Amino acid sequence: MHVVIVGCGRVGSALARELVESGQSVAIIDRKPEAFVRLGENFTGQVLAGIGFDREVLIAAGIERADAVAAVTSGDNSNILIARVARENFGIERVVARIYDPQRAAVYQRLGISTVATVSWTTERVLRRILPAGSAVEWVDPSAKVSLVERQIDPAAAGRKYSEIESAAGVRVVAVARLGAAALMTHDLVAQEGDLAYFAVNSDAVDGLNALLGKHSSHSH
Repeated sequence: MHVVIVGCGRVGSALARELVESGQSVAIIDRKPEAFVRLGENFTGQVLAGIGFDREVLIAAGIERADAVAAVTSGDNSNILIARVARENFGIERVVARIYDPQRAAVYQRLGISTVATVSWTTERVLRRILPAGSAVEWVDPSAKVSLVERQIDPAAAGRKYSEIESAAGVRVVAVARLGAAALMTHDLVAQEGDLAYFAVNSDAVDGLNALLGKHSSHSH
């Protein structure tokens, strides 16, 4: 897959290195050429100096063939503008914007733009939204027997009660985030497309949960 990253600060550079190391194609944009020093001498991705929401710069970075875009500059306004251009002008579905203001983050979550807050969210969480479903686990207990995983509800699972999903997959739904607001699950809550559901699951049953939700199975760790 090809990923365009805008912003080569600590988060952007770490993201770019990890994606390249995992075999992905990466182009990273920053308005300051000196920022690319953070990538190290062995970085094999594409680097472009320029404004991240500039259409020509994005096209040069391969946005027309991109599978995902991560806007992780130091400014909320820039990140949202980049995210909207990627989503609305180029039709990119996997778009993540780093947002410092939690209230703003909730607003953009409602527009379908995944947002990550600075302090509590890290590179790993951005990667989880970019890489295919089932490729990451949020938390694993020290004995590696229980995992906490985040899954987005796709049309395949929408319309079912979460209590039914719990029974069928042998899991526990810990919480559900909908329209930017998270809440504990209630017995009658029905899954809606776009929900982010947090499941506690036996580590050996993650693939079964993925199958039930219509996700492609992948490695769990």
